Amino acid sequence: MTLWFVFALMTAAAIFAVLWPLSRGNRSQNDGSEAAVYKDQLTEIDRDVAADLIGSSEAAAARVEISRRLLAAADHQRDPPAGSNLRLRRIAAIIALVGLPVIAIGFYYPLGSPGLADFPLAERTRTPDGTQPLENLVAQVEQHLADSPNDARGWNVLAPVLARLGRFDDAVRAYRNAITYGGDSAERRADLGETLTAAAGGVVTAEAKAEFERAVALNADDVKASYFLGLAAEQDGRTTDAATIWRAMLAKAPQNAPWRPLVQEALLRVGGSPAPGPSNEAVAAAKDMTETDRNAMIRGMVERLATKLKQNGDDVEGWLRLVRAYMVMGDQDKAKGALTEARQAVANDPERLRQLNEGLKNLGLDG
Repeated sequence: MTLWFVFALMTAAAIFAVLWPLSRGNRSQNDGSEAAVYKDQLTEIDRDVAADLIGSSEAAAARVEISRRLLAAADHQRDPPAGSNLRLRRIAAIIALVGLPVIAIGFYYPLGSPGLADFPLAERTRTPDGTQPLENLVAQVEQHLADSPNDARGWNVLAPVLARLGRFDDAVRAYRNAITYGGDSAERRADLGETLTAAAGGVVTAEAKAEFERAVALNADDVKASYFLGLAAEQDGRTTDAATIWRAMLAKAPQNAPWRPLVQEALLRVGGSPAPGPSNEAVAAAKDMTETDRNAMIRGMVERLATKLKQNGDDVEGWLRLVRAYMVMGDQDKAKGALTEARQAVANDPERLRQLNEGLKNLGLDG
């Protein structure tokens, strides 16, 4: 009985809330309350950003939307129209007195559950806290993904965190879910392969290698996948293949690429050497040269490499450097000539011919 009494009071309060504005005369509502709400929301966003509760991009989008509403509220604040219709007020009052309780009861009987226990306050107030340990935050995200397993963005955020925590099996599952629900991409495939490699203690397993190959198929310039394919070749004892892959990466990379030292170190590890470049003295001298003298110096270096290769045609990496040098210089005829000479030089060695063709493919030429 107490429950229904409470419901009756709540219904009366709701009816009063509806009738109260109808009983008042028309008066200006232009008190700026709506604008004040939006200003408070802008302040709240700044606090959330300071507490790292939301990212900068989400905060910027929210500020734009709230600012738009604030401007709209400022433009549309005006006095209500005069001459309210008394008859319409009476109809609205009748609907509120009779219709509201009927509608409420009609909804509550099929949907309500008055016998259920109260929902614990601790559960109602549970919100993410940026000061919690990382493991607790991860647990909350995992709980969210258990309830919403098709949240691709959530899996994509969770996977690298799990990998950093050393939970490689869970990270692998998260990356697979990110691919399933978010679509395939070279980056996700490479990240999955890297996690599989980490789970195997640094060994590029067949499963990991397959992921790196899929990544390269999606993006031939994917740095991570290319590096680990070279590492797989090194671990299989195919050091020449590893050197070819890593040297091709260096050939395409800008000089300031952050991963360049790592690949150079790996190349030295398998007995290869990065593409030779001018000495420090030559570089310093080139700064003071005219454009004509500088080009002449570069062409001289390339010609010396061509002469060396005519004396020792077994140097597959040297042939690849020569072809690329001619391509960079814009001398397509010499590049084609060097390509032909290289194939003739290694024609009797199937393994070197295969390496040459693979390297040419990495340069964008028909291998």
